[in-house]
Amino acid sequence: MELDGASVIVTGGASGIGEASARRLSVLGAKPVICDLNEEKGTAVANELKGTFVKTDVADTAQVEAAVAAAQELGPIRALVNGAGIGNASRTVNREGAPFPLEQFEFVLRVNLVGTFNCIRLVAAAMAGQDPVDEDGQRGSIVNIASVAAFDGQIGQVAYSASKGGVVGLTLPVARDLSALGIRVNCIAPGLIDTPIYGQGEGSDKFKAHLGQNVLFPKRLGHATELASMVAECVTNDYMNGETLRVDGGIRMPPK
Repeated sequence: MELDGASVIVTGGASGIGEASARRLSVLGAKPVICDLNEEKGTAVANELKGTFVKTDVADTAQVEAAVAAAQELGPIRALVNGAGIGNASRTVNREGAPFPLEQFEFVLRVNLVGTFNCIRLVAAAMAGQDPVDEDGQRGSIVNIASVAAFDGQIGQVAYSASKGGVVGLTLPVARDLSALGIRVNCIAPGLIDTPIYGQGEGSDKFKAHLGQNVLFPKRLGHATELASMVAECVTNDYMNGETLRVDGGIRMPPK
């Protein structure tokens, strides 16, 4: 699928995998709508890529609808990258015997799972009203970003793993739902990726080097650009549909 002159919506686009994906898709001719809560960084990325920024809580219908409207002003929406997400480290019952606060569990699911589906349903509805781009009737492509935690969740990752497992689980049925509309849906499950979450400085570099020793090969954290490459492939490869792809250097996460 060609992206020249089209718009793409990237949630979590102000940094990390989302930003790298927006940059990669813009090279292919797309005009990105950067959806994020970080207005300063999001606006800077959008301006650099000649797109637009929309401050977006992905679980808020009105805010996602505003992002869709902004994208339609730039061109037909051909892709959605669901990169927004948060984490929460807490055991089901901690060492003091206190249970995981339910509101924290619900918040992670609200952003990572409900937010992903909210964006899917609203963007897909907009795509459905667009003319197909080829003789197959293709109208658009959606890429969900999950995590290897969906399969190898570690101690303390119960909320994060549950949310990302949900993202993996909805990918195939949504792909089946949207097949009649010519919209493809795929999912990428990143492993240990070098993003701002690990901080900066000598201590951070040592910590990341230690984590990288758990990776099968290459023995390092992945780069956001390597994930963006797979995002672009899922968007542009017309025969890629309904799949979840691990991009993780072969790692299988230990319990802790």
